[in-house]
Amino acid sequence: MRLLILGGTEFVGRALTEEALKRGWETTVFHRGRHAAPPGVTAVLGDRTAENGLAGLAGGEWDAVVDTWAGAPTAVRDAARLLADRAPRYAYISSRSVYRHPCAPGLDESGALVDGSPDAGDVEYPEAKRGGELAAVAAFGDRALLVRAGLILGPWENVGRLLWWLNRMARGGPVLAPGPRDSGIQFVDPRDLAAWTLGAIEQRLGGPYNLVSPRGHATMGELLDACARVTGGRAELRWTAPEKILAAGVEPWTEIPVWIPPGELHDTIHAGGSAKAIATGLRCRPVAETVTDTWTWLQSLPSPAPLRPDIQRETLSPQKETEILAM
Repeated sequence: MRLLILGGTEFVGRALTEEALKRGWETTVFHRGRHAAPPGVTAVLGDRTAENGLAGLAGGEWDAVVDTWAGAPTAVRDAARLLADRAPRYAYISSRSVYRHPCAPGLDESGALVDGSPDAGDVEYPEAKRGGELAAVAAFGDRALLVRAGLILGPWENVGRLLWWLNRMARGGPVLAPGPRDSGIQFVDPRDLAAWTLGAIEQRLGGPYNLVSPRGHATMGELLDACARVTGGRAELRWTAPEKILAAGVEPWTEIPVWIPPGELHDTIHAGGSAKAIATGLRCRPVAETVTDTWTWLQSLPSPAPLRPDIQRETLSPQKETEILAM
């Protein structure tokens, strides 16, 4: 297989690259050069947001393209148009954010979608992802695979969710653990997403697929227990009722990554349906394996993991955590 990955050096792109190399695929990575491409690939530099930024892809043919773009849909539109006659299949890494809120528990790929346009510039994330989907379909039709990923946690993360929890546990001491402890969470390890995506390309699948673990795969308690264990066991989890946390003015998901209290938003993010992907080969590793491998990767870095510059996070401060625990 000859694979072209648009991206390929960070997070999901890196996982896709590693999986392709493991399969022995001839892999080309098109990226901006901000991070080193993995050994074993053909690297092509270019900035798809710049004028003539796709010039490096003017020639060449591939068996499939995987596009990890998360910005303006016009970038997907231009790349897909350029490659439509030179690759049989186009997989676009999208998001479950394309569904209109609120989402009923178990929502599958037939759910109502946000509006989007392949000709849109910088728009909000849900509209950007939907516009990217429409751009891929416009160029490739039923040869376009829409990978609607849920929350992604695992090695090479550049968003700062699981990394925040691991670093917090590594500091030790009393840790605000947001309840309920048995609250279900849904996520997908980037390596499992990559394995399914490349397998779907081999199966010549097209259309939308929700890529997230099945409901009941993990709980908040299992995630935090694993984080505390792999970082040395110095953290003391203090399970706290969601009402107390919300009363203190804490923003779920942003100040406390991953966590959503019970209710409509929790069902939207952590109770999606993924039966279609599971039936076509999605396998999700245990949460403890994801946590362990992410901590191992994090410790191997010579400096703190680089985060995406476009993401600004105001996570829970030590002072605010202490104040809530003392209430």
